[in-house]
Amino acid sequence: MERVEKFLKEAGAYYLATMDGDQPRVRPFGTAHIFEGKLYIQTGKSKDVSKQIHTNPKVEICAFKDGEWVRVAAELVEDDRREARVSMLEAYPSLQAMYSADDGNTEVFYLKNATATFSSFTKAPEVVKF
Repeated sequence: MERVEKFLKEAGAYYLATMDGDQPRVRPFGTAHIFEGKLYIQTGKSKDVSKQIHTNPKVEICAFKDGEWVRVAAELVEDDRREARVSMLEAYPSLQAMYSADDGNTEVFYLKNATATFSSFTKAPEVVKF
């Protein structure tokens, strides 16, 4: 899990895929944070991506850097505790201009049953589960 978090942070942006009915939706994300032994991401409840996750929590993340990429298939689980939101916002101070732990909009999810596949054109894929 730490390797996945490090890769996502070093890539700078990763892409989160959700389902909107029968249509896949992909958009850039930038948050990856370990809290209490779980890997978390953050979004806003007012966004379509939040509604899509609540309807179907199965997602896939993809990031690319330095000729390598990682794909992470997982289920997202909302953690509605204030402590989880605070931890994310402390890890990403730039978000505090748009979000706060008590704004009713900030939402954090952790990855459950995650399978990360690290790939490149020069090596065999490596699979990590967490």
